[in-house]
Amino acid sequence: MAINIGFIGPGIMGRPMALNLIKGGHRLWAYARRPEALQPLVAAGAVACTTPAEVGRYADVIFTIVSDTPDVETVIFGEQGIVKTARRGSVVVDMSTISPTATKAFAERLTQHGIDMLDAPVSGGETGAINDTLSIMVGGNPEVFERVKPLFECLGKNIVHIGSSGAGQVAKSCNQIVVAVTIEAVAEALTFARKNGADPAKVREALMGGFAGSKIMEVHGKRMLDNDFKPGFKVGLHQKDMRIVMETAHQLGVALPAAALVTQHLNALMGTGCTDLDSAAMVKVIERMSGMGGE
Repeated sequence: MAINIGFIGPGIMGRPMALNLIKGGHRLWAYARRPEALQPLVAAGAVACTTPAEVGRYADVIFTIVSDTPDVETVIFGEQGIVKTARRGSVVVDMSTISPTATKAFAERLTQHGIDMLDAPVSGGETGAINDTLSIMVGGNPEVFERVKPLFECLGKNIVHIGSSGAGQVAKSCNQIVVAVTIEAVAEALTFARKNGADPAKVREALMGGFAGSKIMEVHGKRMLDNDFKPGFKVGLHQKDMRIVMETAHQLGVALPAAALVTQHLNALMGTGCTDLDSAAMVKVIERMSGMGGE
């Protein structure tokens, strides 16, 4: 059954996700801060909107995927936000990666307007978004999750309801910890191989066949070998995600020493102008520290 869908934030990840919802036979109203970002969606049949409020007026389920916690708050509760026009019984599905604490507060505020919220951050990068193979981690009311699940199935393959509001964001933070620390481990291993005079490509090939093999070794390791840091997931966004991890850990009194180290290496990349590179560029920090230039 076709559903009236709103979509806010058609960026690197959001654009292919929105296109997959259209391919699923649904009607789409879309908003972007840059109107030109809507052109591929309009060409596929979406209706361009000038504000988030206009999206809320027409949609029963509104997806948001924007950069950071303040951006989510603005598109939902701002002067031209979704709540200004959204109907009671509609659902906001936030697929951004933001603060779990703020997510809970947003859900409570939306409830006062009679609007449900699911937090549903994703993993899988641009490739997963294009191929509708994302991993989707969902927090919120189980009944609302079941209602929206057919739409999630247009976007991903591994769809897990984690728990109550904010639980999806907690799961995404866990994902980012594992990804970031594993990128660090791969960067250190390949740098160690190079410094010892071993062929890092052959080392990677050997490691891929054992317990050290991983998607990160496969994808990010190849990027490191090729010195190809065209972004699948930008340093700036990964640094933002790890900031959220460390802020939440600080609130809870949780020790995350490896995550803290990697966050500093992402900070170093930000400071050297590498914001828009793929986070596999973390190898540059390790190379510099090892006297290998890393340019």
